[in-house]
Amino acid sequence: MSQPPASGRDAVRSTVPKMIEVTENVIYGDIWERPDLSKRDRSLVVLATLISTYRPEQLRGHLARALDNGVTKVEIAEIITHLAFYSGWPSSMTAARIAKEVFEERGIG
Repeated sequence: MSQPPASGRDAVRSTVPKMIEVTENVIYGDIWERPDLSKRDRSLVVLATLISTYRPEQLRGHLARALDNGVTKVEIAEIITHLAFYSGWPSSMTAARIAKEVFEERGIG
């Protein structure tokens, strides 16, 4: 099972242990492993959802996961640009800033 880094989960594990258990066993242990969508496609869906619902705290980790799953910097930029017109300019500008930071951290800035 391929899970994103646990640091965010570890920070709240003692507060919401059942939520973290469900996250690890159901979301990453089952949903992300289902064969009808590739992990790359799931990353595209999750990025679009997090950007359009303005979830910047979760976006950082999922941008890194998307890169690991084969989504390119150019594709991420295109998702952000496309969503600016469907879910709002502010959420896309925030996503662009976070993406820039993630790209720079990975040396692909």
